[in-house]
Parts: sequence; C-alpha cells; structure tokens
Amino acid sequence: MGSRVAVFPAGRQDLYTRNRYSAAVASGGFLFVSGQVGSREDGSPEPDPEAQLRLAFQNLNAVLVAGGCSFDDVIDFTIYLTDPENDFAYWGTVAPEFWGEPPYPTLTGIGVTWLYGFRFELKVTARIPGETA
Repeated sequence: MGSRVAVFPAGRQDLYTRNRYSAAVASGGFLFVSGQVGSREDGSPEPDPEAQLRLAFQNLNAVLVAGGCSFDDVIDFTIYLTDPENDFAYWGTVAPEFWGEPPYPTLTGIGVTWLYGFRFELKVTARIPGETA
C-alpha cells in the first residue's frame, strides 16, 4: 500500500487541525485536494458571490502550490453550487483567471442544498509534476 502525505497551505493549518481533516493528501503521484471554499482568514464566507468564488480559487491555488502543483496539473475538477441556476454564471467570469491552458481538466458541476454557509466549493485531483504512480 502506498504512503499518504498530508499537505497544508501556509497559515491555515489551524482550520484543518480544528476540523480534523487535511487540505490535501499526496499519494501515488497524485494530489487529492479537499473541497475549498471562499473563506476569509477568520473562516467566514466572503459575502459577494463573485468575490467568494474568486477567493475559493485563491484558497485552492494555495493548497495546490503547497502540494507542488499548479492549475495546469489539475486533471479532475468538481464544483459544488448551492444555487446553480443563478451562480454558475460566475464560473464564466472567474474561472478563466485561474484555469490553465488546454487540454482542460474534466469538469463536474453539482447542485447541492448546503455548504456550511458558502455558495461554492471546489474539489480537485492533480498530477504531481515529476512523480509517477
């Protein structure tokens, strides 16, 4: 069985320790990232929906960097939305600011009823550069 290495972005480990999960786990040449939300430093949701999605991407980027990856290494991307009909439009505005070049990762959008007060959650799997499975 392969090993698992927990990955945490700088400055936010207390959040993960308090809630008893890892921001990401590196295993078998892949980085499995826990869902990232648009939380401010104090853990509260950013109230503006577009800014909240942008902050979720920034938080995701911090985890990817901590794991030795970038958005270009993402192979599978899932976005959870509490109001997909109204909020998916923000995707078209914010995602291109972070999305890498083609080929793009797979994308799944899922409508949910609750995300602990957040409107979006981003979950990815990335290939760690230079590692083999």
